[in-house]
Amino acid sequence: MTSRFTDRTVLVTGGGTGLGRAIARAFAAEGARVAVAGRSAATLDETVALIAAAGGTARAFTADVTVAADMHRLVRDTVAAFGGLDVAVNNAGVFRGGGHSAADLPLDDWHTLLDVNVTGVLHALQAEIAHMRGHGGGAIVNIASNLGPHVRIPGVFGYQVSKAAVSALTRAAARDHVGDGIRINAVSPGASESSMSLRPGETEAEREVRMKAESPLGRISSAEEIAAAVLYLASDAAGSAVGTDLVIDGGVSA
Repeated sequence: MTSRFTDRTVLVTGGGTGLGRAIARAFAAEGARVAVAGRSAATLDETVALIAAAGGTARAFTADVTVAADMHRLVRDTVAAFGGLDVAVNNAGVFRGGGHSAADLPLDDWHTLLDVNVTGVLHALQAEIAHMRGHGGGAIVNIASNLGPHVRIPGVFGYQVSKAAVSALTRAAARDHVGDGIRINAVSPGASESSMSLRPGETEAEREVRMKAESPLGRISSAEEIAAAVLYLASDAAGSAVGTDLVIDGGVSA
């Protein structure tokens, strides 16, 4: 374990699975006290157990990003448990509407994408900023995507719009709150070690073959590579990174 985040408290939404779990584990491995949040207590407990087994410190908190009151409660509970909040990673997100164009995207999918991926990030930001600007500042990293802000493909209309909004939201909020001592940035992963990068019915082995053709790098990004980008933006080494949208996609959007 290293000490880059020793004595710092980190909150990760969507921390029960996939990239969120990898991000939470990476922070804990570098000394952070990690609050892992999400809607499923069972998966959150698994993340906490993995962190504890590796010698780290973490607690699980159930919360729904689409409910503003949940986000304010989550921040209060994190501060009560660990004494503060230094870093927040707004990772919770969903994918809906694969195969649908703008003309035929079901409106239920549209509303879900906006509620979770956009309004959910806003709810989290508002709760996190409310605490941080009164307690010496902090760092916030939002998880966007290369799809939407950096590259577009047919059939993923709703998801791309929602993630483009996260990128724009990040930059606008960063300008608004850098004077409060809060650095806000984003990481935009491409296809990575996450279930979201699997097409319907596709196996991981089939995805590996597909990515050899689709990615200049010839593979997906590992969850650890995405986590490393998040930790960099949250660290003191990125002290002048404000409103950055760091793309980690193997060159797809280059």
